[in-house]
Amino acid sequence: MAFYSSCYHFITTFSNDTVKKMIKNIYYKLKPIIPRWLQIILRRIIIDLNKDKYKDIWPIYNKASRAPERWTGWPNNKQFALILTHDVETKRGEERCLDLMNLEKEFGFRSAYFFVPEKSKNYLPIHNKLKRNEFEVGIHGLLHDGKLFQSKNIFQKRAVHINHFISKWEAVGFRSPAMHHNLAWMHDLNILYDASTFDVDPFEPQPDGVGTIFPFIVNDGLLAKSYVELPYTLPQDFTLFILMRQKNIDIWKRKLDWIAENGGMALVITHPDYMNIEGSKLSVDEYPAGYYLDFLSYIKDRYENQYWDALPKEIAQFWAGKMKNTLDDKNRTFLNKINKSFPG
Repeated sequence: MAFYSSCYHFITTFSNDTVKKMIKNIYYKLKPIIPRWLQIILRRIIIDLNKDKYKDIWPIYNKASRAPERWTGWPNNKQFALILTHDVETKRGEERCLDLMNLEKEFGFRSAYFFVPEKSKNYLPIHNKLKRNEFEVGIHGLLHDGKLFQSKNIFQKRAVHINHFISKWEAVGFRSPAMHHNLAWMHDLNILYDASTFDVDPFEPQPDGVGTIFPFIVNDGLLAKSYVELPYTLPQDFTLFILMRQKNIDIWKRKLDWIAENGGMALVITHPDYMNIEGSKLSVDEYPAGYYLDFLSYIKDRYENQYWDALPKEIAQFWAGKMKNTLDDKNRTFLNKINKSFPG
């Protein structure tokens, strides 16, 4: 705590926003060589310095509730859509996947697991078990080294390898590590959907939210290619429980209730890597799995039969079929305005 206070005091002496932004940029450049415990302390300080600044737009950005043009609702007249997803980034995360899958099955849920191809070593038995249980497997970057979008040349070279794994794993969805994104470049990937954006999250390294709690289609006018974009709309577990040190799921519940009220898509990202399922002593980057299970219980108890429990690929297939011809120029203009004016 004393070390945290010293770091916080040092950084807050730089009151100029430009200097604070420079410190943040330096942090992300040096991140690969910074010890994990220090990364977490520094990110906590960055959030503590900025959370009051964003209290009017996070976790709820009211303008994001606007439905697309000609929107008629979810299948079977469900009030909202629910998508559970997990990013698996370490060996520890891989080892917890099947236990987490079984816990979700006990609640009657399915979910999607996104793996890093070049870091995932023993994925085949895990993938097979997930698929046999009607869960989904997706691609989570390639190396998870923060360099995927460093230049278009790097992205295009890596896209070849990513597409190899998309084919090998029979995947249709992609999510970029650290939520880095360039929606125009994504057309180089052979995907049905991308899930590398968010409605609002000013605490991400690339904080430009898309400002909507609905999926949308990203077209390439030149190649006549398109994919569905699925932004996450509930705060990530790492942000809430590791960086903000929340001790309950109140923020998740508040945001879910708002999404349900507005008929949107509730998409959450959690990480088995940080979810302590075993009940052992928590490390600096872990939280009790009970938080996630409490969230599943809350969904079941409060909204039973009111939500469409869907995998990302099912939402994307629905959206591509239903909305492809209805996303007219007026709605594209609306999304473009949000992207340009979003206060991230």
